[in-house]
Amino acid sequence: MNFIWALGASIVISLISFVGVISLLFKENILNKILLLLISFSAGALIGGAFLHLIPEAAEHNPHSEVYLFVIVGFILFFILEKYLHWRHCHKGKCDIHTFTYLNLIGDGVHNFIDGLIIGSSFVVNVNFGFATSFAIIMHEIPQEIGDFGVLIYGGLNKNKALFYNFLSALTAVIGTVIGYALANISDAFLRLLMPMAAGGFIYIASCDLIPELHKQQDVKKATLSMAVFILGVAFMYLAATMHH
Repeated sequence: MNFIWALGASIVISLISFVGVISLLFKENILNKILLLLISFSAGALIGGAFLHLIPEAAEHNPHSEVYLFVIVGFILFFILEKYLHWRHCHKGKCDIHTFTYLNLIGDGVHNFIDGLIIGSSFVVNVNFGFATSFAIIMHEIPQEIGDFGVLIYGGLNKNKALFYNFLSALTAVIGTVIGYALANISDAFLRLLMPMAAGGFIYIASCDLIPELHKQQDVKKATLSMAVFILGVAFMYLAATMHH
């Protein structure tokens, strides 16, 4: 049954690739406000997911200090991926990477595959944890997919092609989920490795990609609101963690 939930979650996350269309319906200033709140919540949920779920869970499976080493390895891995794949979280859709349109798709595909691995293995641990993790990923995917759609359009693709390619790269999440679920069931070592590395990735995305976006907000009211929504994201993961235990 957990596998069905995991598969469902990854399909929903793949369908989020179509959210780019919504960005065409909104005026840019409204869209930016919505994105800022989503980014704030996502950053909080990813930090909460890493420190309140993934790392404690990994430490339970593996009481030695190598858990923390794997967290750092995950952080470095995402750093290298982003550096060399030019996989940017362009929230304005106006980026200097139109030459990297296809590279952006490859980077997104790799990223979604990793998301899928995390979803698959989190549902092996526990359904509540699976849902909480999926929710954190969804919150993070919406701004990213809107950004990616903007990049593809900006890179010269028409709307239909941009949506189609974006959806194809999003489908790798489903493949990742199947593989993650299977491997986590077969091998405890996979879970011990993947969880801290995923935590490192979550910390990287939140601290290096999302939080800098929030720092750009000069308006005191908006900045306070985004800070409150960030804390809400952490609180959401804390609640999910207490339900789990």
